[in-house]
Amino acid sequence: MSSKSTPSFLRYVLWADAISCLACGLLQVAFTGTLKHWLGLPAAMLLGTGQFLLIYGAAVAFLATRVRVPSAIIWMLIAGNSIWALACLAILISGRLDLTLLGNVYVIIQAFTVAALAQLQYLGLRQATLQLPG
Repeated sequence: MSSKSTPSFLRYVLWADAISCLACGLLQVAFTGTLKHWLGLPAAMLLGTGQFLLIYGAAVAFLATRVRVPSAIIWMLIAGNSIWALACLAILISGRLDLTLLGNVYVIIQAFTVAALAQLQYLGLRQATLQLPG
């Protein structure tokens, strides 16, 4: 499946990914200093990942509006979300950051959310593949 109609389920998952990224990105960029104290995450990490999330979220929102999205791009989103989830787990396991209780919860929620999004994107891609005529 190189490029074909994006089914509704996958489109909804892309919108969920985009909205969650835009919300977290905006939160992290707008309230970097406050979140640094509440979460125990470094300000540079919050700001950098927040800016990335704003760009990523805008790109995924753009994809969600397309009639056709190449499967290779969906696979890249799946890989990116999976890597983000693993990075969150690495932050927790490493113990290198002095996270607050709220910081631990924030990172855990991010890990579970992006892992779930990756799984849903995979299921949407699989559904689209099964719907191909022929």
